Amino acid sequence: MTSTQRADSNTDLDVGDLTRAIENFNRYYIRLPAVQKLSFTTLSVLDTLAVSGPKRLTELVTTEQISQPGLTQLVTRLERDGLVERRPDPTDGRAVLVHITDNGRKIGQARHEDRGRHLIPLIAQLTPAERQAIAAALPVLTRLAELGAEAGR
Repeated sequence: MTSTQRADSNTDLDVGDLTRAIENFNRYYIRLPAVQKLSFTTLSVLDTLAVSGPKRLTELVTTEQISQPGLTQLVTRLERDGLVERRPDPTDGRAVLVHITDNGRKIGQARHEDRGRHLIPLIAQLTPAERQAIAAALPVLTRLAELGAEAGR
């Protein structure tokens, strides 16, 4: 990808610039100090289950991009800690679905709130125009994430 790559010929959106901006922000965002120290993979599994609902282990292997044995160990640990539970798949008695528990959901909510507390003083340093630009971009970024999730299915 070159820095001048465009989404199409009718736009001034530089995909390379967008990619760099997202990566730079993500690098900062995922490393914010947290009250609870959990691995990125753990948080990702909990977030996937909170957003997308119960999943089979094989589905989680695909979305989380880790090995089947690694994911099985992680889910076993999360189940032991009361953050997920396995239940029979109602459509296939041989399979199980991994469900997030209320405690697992609370961890995601607390992390979200904690990250927000870290962002508030930074956002306060932006100009009103910069804050408005971010606010205006939120629906589009949400839509872009939805399109990415749909493409990954």
